[in-house]
Amino acid sequence: MKEDKTYRFIISGGGTGGHIYPAIAIANELKSRYPKAEFLFVGAKDRMEMEKVPQAGYEIVGLWISGIQRSLNLKNLMFPFKLLSSLWKSKAIIKKFKPDAAIGTGGYASAPLLRVASKKGIPSLIQEQNSHAGITNKWLSSRAKKICTAYEGMERFFPSEKIVLTGNPVRQDLLDVSSKKGDALAFFELNPNKKTLLVLGGSLGAGKINSLIHDELSFFESNEVQVIWQCGKFYFEKYKENTTENIKVHAFLNRMDLAYAAADIIISRAGALSVSELCLVGKPVIFIPSPNVSEDHQTKNAQAIVGKEAALLLKENELETQFETTFSKVLNDAEKQQLLSENIKKLAKPNATRDIVEEIEKLLSA
Repeated sequence: MKEDKTYRFIISGGGTGGHIYPAIAIANELKSRYPKAEFLFVGAKDRMEMEKVPQAGYEIVGLWISGIQRSLNLKNLMFPFKLLSSLWKSKAIIKKFKPDAAIGTGGYASAPLLRVASKKGIPSLIQEQNSHAGITNKWLSSRAKKICTAYEGMERFFPSEKIVLTGNPVRQDLLDVSSKKGDALAFFELNPNKKTLLVLGGSLGAGKINSLIHDELSFFESNEVQVIWQCGKFYFEKYKENTTENIKVHAFLNRMDLAYAAADIIISRAGALSVSELCLVGKPVIFIPSPNVSEDHQTKNAQAIVGKEAALLLKENELETQFETTFSKVLNDAEKQQLLSENIKKLAKPNATRDIVEEIEKLLSA
């Protein structure tokens, strides 16, 4: 492998931030090692990657592709035509760009792109973020040269000889949040003598979590708990009036490092990247997974952590009856807090991006 060679990398992943962020992180690491490298992203025409990837400074082309709907849906009738169109366009893209390696991070668009690349002998690597593999990556695994995973036990889905346990790319500013506690409390104008709960429902927000927090505001007040409440942009207008000295309502949290640093306990969804970040942060976590995602993968992500005594899990249908008991158990038990913190931190993979790129380098030099 030559340091001065102009490598060409084609990267596909999208549909959600959970697929897009790892793709961009991998590209950034490759670019730092090979400044002359050329990059081309391939996404689905109408999905968020068409906006997020150019914002990160990379070129992207779109395919006419979408997933199969789980319910009976007229859109499913279009799927064969979309797939054929995307396979044809992928062939044209690869013929023109001539990549040295193809990288897929999940999402509909990566299926035709990586399928065509591997058939043409271009070495391909896929990265699976979740503990339950997605349909796309399962379909691509037979032809991929390497499969980078974030969880143990992925032999259930992929050929074991191809698997490398790397973890998921995470923000590097989360590596040492413990040193930022004082700055974080000042930033959010919080009382250092009270416990702080951080509530995360994703950038759009989570209706059930927001409803829970709203209903429990008096419970938090009686327990002298202050709250950083990231309710999401869809819900901000509804809940912003609950902002007080002890309740800080935000649509977004631009300083996630400080939000994590301020927290004593965290309530979160269980998307793959959120779980990876929470392992790095090492605070007591109560997962409330979304039941409305494909193959219920958030529940499976959470269960993989809970199984190692590293977090607690509450399902949405248990919130009304079990939330206060579960939360109180963590809040009032310093030993439990320490156990959860220590165990979740053991699962952190802070060098995931570097390790994934090293696997790509092995493919280039093979």
